[in-house]
Amino acid sequence: MTDFIAQTRTFYDAVAEDYAEMFRDERPAASPLDRAVLRGFAELVGRDGTVADLGCGPGRVTGHLASLGLSVFGLDLSESMLAIARRENPGLRFEQGSMLELDLADGALTGALSWYSSIHTPVDDLPALFREFHRVLAPGGHLLVAFQAGDEDRHHDRPWGHPVALTFRRRRPELIAELLRSAGFALVARTVREPGPGEVSRQASLIARKPPAV
Repeated sequence: MTDFIAQTRTFYDAVAEDYAEMFRDERPAASPLDRAVLRGFAELVGRDGTVADLGCGPGRVTGHLASLGLSVFGLDLSESMLAIARRENPGLRFEQGSMLELDLADGALTGALSWYSSIHTPVDDLPALFREFHRVLAPGGHLLVAFQAGDEDRHHDRPWGHPVALTFRRRRPELIAELLRSAGFALVARTVREPGPGEVSRQASLIARKPPAV
């Protein structure tokens, strides 16, 4: 296991309950613009097939997508986060695993979501991550990637007093778009919004499509 994967899992195992409590009163996506992106993604994917919420955390976006009619399951590194997800969404499926090595057959998904879950992946590992997303999507399937936009990373040390630390990486939307194209995706939509209450950076999302089979 690479260092950043182990560090990410350790971090979220430690902070899971505090994290879930801090954001308990927020909707799965706090901004109405973010909710519009999720709804648009859901409509593009449609209700046939399976969608994976990759890096699902406490499962609130997973539950939101299920409420929009998608057949969706969540995957996360952190067993502590998954325990919260299962507790809060008893009717949904959640699995432990790494986004870089998905236990899924080629073309198994009609949709995949990385909602702020690629932000701990070093830039050199993003091409492999996006190739893995491309592998598990069926031809014509859609991918949604959301992240903080910018150039300067933020490092969180000892959150809520826990002896852990993790870097939160900001990206330029142009970089993510180019990496997605290099992985074989066609870009469908790009949104960038200004920071909302409690946010310090712009928020970006990209929807991409695996080209249909010829």
